[in-house]
Formats: sequence, structure tokens, C-alpha cells
Amino acid sequence: MSSSVTREAAWSEEPPRPADGPAEPRTPSVTPPDGPAAPPRRRGALLLRCLPAALSGVLLYLSFPPRPLWWLAPLALALLAGCLYGRRPRAGFGLATLAGLGYLLPLLVWTGEEVGPVPWLALASLEALLIGLTGLGIALVSRLPAWPVLAAAVWVAGEALRARAPFGGFPWGKVAFGQADGVFTPLAAVGGTPLLSFGVALCGFGLYEALRIARRHPGRTTAALTALTVAAPIGAALAARPLVSDAAEDGTVVAAVIQGNVPRLGLDFNSQRRAVLDNHVKRTIQLAEDVKAGKAPEPDFVVWPENSSDLDPYAEPDARAVIDEAVKAIGVPVAIGAVVAPETGPLRNTMILWDPVAGPTATYDKRKIQPFGERIPMRSFVRLFSSDVDRVRRDFGPGKDPGVFDMAGSGVGMVTCFEAAFDDAVRSTVQDGAQVIAVPSNNATFGRTQMTYQQLAMDRVRAVEHSRTVLVPVTSGVSAVIRPDGRIVSQTKMFTADALVAEIPLRSGRTPATVLGPLPEYALLLLAAGGFGVLAARRIRGRRAARGGADPAS
Repeated sequence: MSSSVTREAAWSEEPPRPADGPAEPRTPSVTPPDGPAAPPRRRGALLLRCLPAALSGVLLYLSFPPRPLWWLAPLALALLAGCLYGRRPRAGFGLATLAGLGYLLPLLVWTGEEVGPVPWLALASLEALLIGLTGLGIALVSRLPAWPVLAAAVWVAGEALRARAPFGGFPWGKVAFGQADGVFTPLAAVGGTPLLSFGVALCGFGLYEALRIARRHPGRTTAALTALTVAAPIGAALAARPLVSDAAEDGTVVAAVIQGNVPRLGLDFNSQRRAVLDNHVKRTIQLAEDVKAGKAPEPDFVVWPENSSDLDPYAEPDARAVIDEAVKAIGVPVAIGAVVAPETGPLRNTMILWDPVAGPTATYDKRKIQPFGERIPMRSFVRLFSSDVDRVRRDFGPGKDPGVFDMAGSGVGMVTCFEAAFDDAVRSTVQDGAQVIAVPSNNATFGRTQMTYQQLAMDRVRAVEHSRTVLVPVTSGVSAVIRPDGRIVSQTKMFTADALVAEIPLRSGRTPATVLGPLPEYALLLLAAGGFGVLAARRIRGRRAARGGADPAS
């Protein structure tokens, strides 16, 4: 008998439901030429499938900060699994795209804060289509045994695609970044954000499969075994807890982050570049005065935010003078976020190590340049939809090497704003010797939206992933000091000038995630590819068997 006429149920002996839903008796019918495109019953069934898909996306959005509802993520993915299980690829693509819209439209609404809805809708729609491709893959592998494991690997593959394409990728919205307060977080120290996302997805897909089998076959051993897919990632995360430590391996230092604030919200703050610089100078001098008065501990080094000086201190004598004044007042090395404008070539988003005696010394150029923010791909085409592209008159260019500053004997690695979303940008900095990670950022253009809290959660996950203190100086807030175990020990309010001074541990040990680098992600990609390979092999065998059965000579 040909194997093509049977199909194994996922971890059960029961065949999955047909691709388009419950089987119905087939009877000959003739549809009048002017009849409806689909019976009302079928339209209702379609709506019943679409609504849960969109709801799963909304639940996934609600699992993200500032809400502490991380546990909604596996429930959202369980609901999505119910929508995708056993569907045809086309249906899987459409339903997952709906889920992606329900997820990303509210998650990324801040991208249109000052430039209108067009960029927001375009970005969210493009990313939702990539989630649709992920859903297509999940629908395919749901026909295989052990499908929750394969589906979770496909989910990671979809996130890997979104982190790389198009235009260099946009990793924002990884499931892992919503888990800073969750039980799964220690998995980041084992295999980075890919393993963390895999654990959450496996728990969600396994939950759906366990409920499906238990509902249809109460008491079956298979249901109990399937429940292991829910327990396994939780158990693995608990087992990884010893990797999460904030012990001071190399002693401690006192670090300060400056939040100077901006003159006003929105993109117009760029027109008041000198005022932004002056704000950071004044807050640093005030900190120096507080230290002298005994109101604040003396820092070993200070970090300013990204864009704290949009005036090029190499080309603007006034900017150089006031920065030097502030650094000399505090008397310790300061990392300055500046826009450097060479005579030729692209602009540079640069962190400058400024010594109170030697002045500007080392520099770090941001490597991950934000498309449609710091550079405009296809400028003439994009201008047809939004004239705001011309606010970026000159594109920024990327740096090449990690930046680890020697600040009072401590290795402080620079990961500028958007770069914190990229696994390789953070990991390479730690591998280059960073004992502390600094994420200088500028969120002023996004007002009081949830963007700053989403990014702060991302930084917390990075702290656990590499077991490093993360300093987050932001022009307008929320600035924070994050311990290596992901705890926020101090933070500022939004749009308030402030300075945070804290004693932090220095660490040079490496987590498995730091050592293994991209290997866990590659392994999960191979797992997903293996599932597709099994499906392809089955189809080839089925076609050969069908041809053999039709051959009279056989």
C-alpha cells in the first residue's frame, strides 16, 4: 500500500483535520452563473478562522512592555497554532498575516509618531507579510510528527528572516524581547534570543497540541507526552537560572549616565541642536557640583546619550569648548554621542571617548544604520509617499568594528540605540572585551510612546544574555541602570533632566550564549529545514507511487 494515502497525526494516531476545516459530505451541486461566490455558511467559517488569528496577534502585542503580561505570549501562540494546524499553505499565509497585523500595527505605532501613518503602515504591513510566510511554514510542518518542535523552529526562522531582510533587517518585535520579566528569560544566557523565542513558541504550540489531543482522547499517554513540550522550556529555563548572576567578577566601579532632556518633543528637536548639547553640559556640571558637595558619589566614568551633541565637535569650536568644559568639571572620562560630518562621504553617528586631559581620543561609529531613519533607501521612490524623507538630507554611513572604550580601566562596550535589537552587534562587543555594555539612545522623536519601554526591555534581555551591566543613557528618557541579572536598579522619568549614579559590577566571564554565538540559531534553522525536507521527500515518494500505480505493467 502506498504511504501517500495516509498521514500521521502530530504525536497521535489520529489524522489531522482536512486543510480547510471539518470534513463535509460532498454532493454534486451546480452553482448558478449569477449565484454567490461562497455560501453564507462558508463565509461564516472563514470569519471564525480569521478572528482568532487576529486576536492571537493582539494578545502577542499585549505581552510586551510596559505591561508585565509576558505569559500572554505562549497563550497567543497556542491560539495561533489552533488557526494554522492542518491548514493548506495559502490559508496558513493569510491567517498568519492577519495575526502579524494584529501584533505589529499596535506594537510599531510609534514609528509614525512624527511622520504620519504611511511609514508605520508600510513597515507593519511588510513585517506582517513576513510573519505570513512563517505561518505558511508552520501550516506545512503541522502535518508531521512532533510538529510543535518543528513549528517553533520555523517561528525562529521567521524571526531570523525579519532580522536580516529587507534593507538589513528589522528585529524589533522578536518574541524574546517581550520576556524580560518572564520565567523563560534565562534561556537567553544559554542560546541567546533565538533560543528564548524558541522556548516561548514551543510552549505555546505544545500547549495547543496537548489540549487538542486531551480533548479528543482523554487519558491518552500521547497527551501526557505532548505536555512535555510545555514543561520542557520552562524546566530548561529554571535549570539555566545559575547562569544569571550579577556577582562582581572583576570588582566594581561607579558609573553615571546623563539625561539632559530636549527643548521640545518631536523631530523639531533637531533644529535646536545647541540647546540639546547645552542641556547635557549643564546636567554634567550639576553632577560635578553635587559630587563636590557630597550629594552624589564620584563616578569613575560618565556616558552621554546618542545625539547628545548633534554639532560636530571636530568641526564646531563652540561645541568642542562646552563639551570640554563639562568633561573637565566632572574630571573623569565621558563617552559623548555626536554626529560627525566629514567633508565628503556619509555622516557618522559616533560615540567619542573624551578624556578630561587629552580631550577626544577613541571613537565608535554606529554599525547598524536604521533604514528610513538614518538613511533613505530608494529615496526618489519613497518621496512619492512621504516628503518627510527629505528631513534626512544626508545619509549616515555604517562603522565597521566594535567599540570598547577603556574608561578608567573598565572595558565599556558601545551599542548605539537601534543596534541593541541585533544579536551580532551586542555579542561582538562583549567578545571584544566589554565588561559593561552601554546603549546610548535618542528616543526624543518618538515622544511618550511605548517605544522607550520596548527598547528598555530589549536591553534587559541583553543584560541576561551576556551577563553584563547595561547602562542606558537616553536624551529624553527612560534612562536606566540594568544589573547583569536584568533588574533595573535605577531609572529616570521621561522628558526630565537627570543623572543616574550607581555602583555596578564588572564582569568578564562569558555565558554559553556569548561563546556559542549564532550556532543555536543555525541549529534551529537546520531543524526547520529538516522538517521541510521530510515534507518534500514525502511528496516525491507519493508522486512516484502514484505513477507506479497507474502503470499497467506494474
